[in-house]
Amino acid sequence: MVSSTHEAMHRIFQQDPGLFARAARVIGAPFADTVTSTPLSTDLTENHPLERRIDTLLRINATRSDEYLLAVEAQGKKDPDKPANWNYYLAYLYAKYRIPPVLVVVCHDRSTAAWAAQQVDIGPSAWPSVTLRPLVLGPDNVPVVTTPEKVADDLPMTVLSAVLHRRDPEIKAILEAMAPVLRDLQKHDEETAEIFIELTQQGLDRSPAADLWRSLVAVDTSFFTSSLAEELRDEGRAQGLAKGMAEGKAEAILRLLERRGIQVPDDVRAYVLTRDDLNLLDTWFDRAITATSASEVFAGTE
Repeated sequence: MVSSTHEAMHRIFQQDPGLFARAARVIGAPFADTVTSTPLSTDLTENHPLERRIDTLLRINATRSDEYLLAVEAQGKKDPDKPANWNYYLAYLYAKYRIPPVLVVVCHDRSTAAWAAQQVDIGPSAWPSVTLRPLVLGPDNVPVVTTPEKVADDLPMTVLSAVLHRRDPEIKAILEAMAPVLRDLQKHDEETAEIFIELTQQGLDRSPAADLWRSLVAVDTSFFTSSLAEELRDEGRAQGLAKGMAEGKAEAILRLLERRGIQVPDDVRAYVLTRDDLNLLDTWFDRAITATSASEVFAGTE
């Protein structure tokens, strides 16, 4: 089954095709800035029963008059069949369009990224006929973006950063930097803001960071009008969630622990819901991301 993270890791390039060239230059691949791009069919099936589809396929025109096909694959785990499939995709695309193809593989898992980046020779060891050389984007080469200024400079790169670093300690800083930038963007470009809010939520999937993102959007539901914000507003009405930043943070802490399967005693739950110290609530939330018990989260605060 295709996960929401898988979808976000390649759909972000559909939203901003120029993101590829910027990300590639970060890791030393000198691709020129994109001028125009054209979505192409992702169906690479020939006239036989075997169906082959790539995740995202774009025809790119760049600033140095370069033209190439950008084939984006989101890869969540190691798959020994993939190198042969990827080689087929590239050969098929070149035969069909006569335009040089580039394969970029996006991985949120470090070991999968290291596996995908390996050069694969196809043919006899004495004389390989084809060499597969994907360009891989993963947590170790996509930068962590943690300031609103840098977020505003390249919002699509920040979304990619959040998705790929969703299980890293830096994710809290990434998401907290994104929220005010998206709030400002929503004021003059509501549609684009909604796309990036939803792509971020989709990319975070069921990780603990997804609850943090929901809590950040929940705090600003008066600004955000995305479907995620509407969902949060509906939840607030249905469950009687308290208004106010402190109460919202308390609810987010308890929800995060619940989603992680950590039991919180009723008396502790009641105690948390009465706190209004934002610094204390932030401390609890940070602990809740990695703690293995409620006592670890609330220790030393009685």
